[in-house]
This record gives sequence, C-alpha cells and structure tokens, in this order.
Amino acid sequence: MKIAIMGAMPEEVAPILEKLGTYKTTKYANNEYYEATYNGVEVVVAYSKIGKVFSTLTASTMIQYFGCDRVLFSGVAGGINPSLKVGDLIVATKLSQHDLDITAFGHPFGFVPEGAVYVDADEEMIAMSKEVASDMGKTVQEGIIATGDQFVANEERKNWIGETFSADALEMEGASVAVVCDALDIPFFILRAISDVADMDASFSFDEFLETSAIISAEFIMKMLDKVIAK
Repeated sequence: MKIAIMGAMPEEVAPILEKLGTYKTTKYANNEYYEATYNGVEVVVAYSKIGKVFSTLTASTMIQYFGCDRVLFSGVAGGINPSLKVGDLIVATKLSQHDLDITAFGHPFGFVPEGAVYVDADEEMIAMSKEVASDMGKTVQEGIIATGDQFVANEERKNWIGETFSADALEMEGASVAVVCDALDIPFFILRAISDVADMDASFSFDEFLETSAIISAEFIMKMLDKVIAK
C-alpha cells in the first residue's frame, strides 16, 4: 500500500506534514512531493496548486510516477447547501465539473462523450469516514461536490451550480482528481472543510477561515489515514 494525500494549496497540506514530522522532498514536474513513512506505510503528500489542470497533473504523477494506489484529498470548499456553515465538513459521494459546457451539441452540463456528468467516490472510504466522524465526535455531511476553474463569489452562479448539479459544495480540484482516479482504477476520497459560503465577501471570508478550515480537514484526513492503514 502506498497512499497519496493531496491538497491544492500549501495551507491545506502544512498541517499534514506537521503531523508526519520527518519527510523527504522530491522535485518533479515543476512541483514538490513529500515522501514519508507513517505507521509502516509509505505516504506521498503534495499540494497541486489551484485548478483542474494542476490537480490532474499532480494526481497523475502521484499514481503513475510515485506508484500510489489510493488517493486522499484534504482541502477547503465553498458551501452551497444552506445547511453547511463555515468549518463544517463534507465528504464527496460524487463529483462533477460545473464549468464543462458542450450543451451546444445536445449534451448536459458537465458531460463529454465517453465520459460522465458525475464520478463516484470510493464507497468503502466513505463508510470509513463515518466511523472517523463518530470517533472524533464530529458531524460530517455527505454530498455532491462541483468543481470548476472559477472562484465563485456570486450568489446567482452559486445557485445555478447547486440547481444544475444538485451540488452541496464547490471547489476547484476535486472532480479532475476524480476523473484521473476513475480512469486509472484508483480508490479516492475527497474531504472538504467549508471556508466560505460562496456568496459572502469572498476575499474576507476566505482569508479569514482558510487556515482554520484546512486544519480541521487535515486532522480528519489523518484519522482517515489511520483507518485505511488498519484495514
């Protein structure tokens, strides 16, 4: 077993690296990958940089170059579902690309030929996340996460994404990681802590809550790592 842990930004992986303690840094494909051993299992950690292209490259590299056989993603997201508040956790059951649009050719939003609107996350790890939440005394919501190369800070756009994809949260990397993992038959798990609710003053809310929300998400991911290793 060799496990990849991803985030998009340094703030999202810094708490994980702190918990791992000692690690080796490998530079590859204009990025840095942090290799460590945790409870006898090899772990590779990286932040991809923001957006679908960079997260696709990073996920592919971690699987094909470093040989990881499962992927855990830790990060923050904007909430769409009104039940989600800043600091809440959401586990993706499936993911879609809200900015993928070839509706001019008669296809639904988020669909490309030989693809699908949604990619399903690993059910076994979703089940593990319920155990982790119970152990930690936390409430974790399951839901659909929509991904796009846009930082959404507009209520109209947020509502459109929610209605079109039945999405509960939105971010900029998850669905592209999901597509890579699905194509390469790699189980994946995506956890997001809510850092803003997408129609707030984005610069204010995101800057204020990014660090604390990332710490919440990272703490949960480390507990998930324990569960995956113990399985």
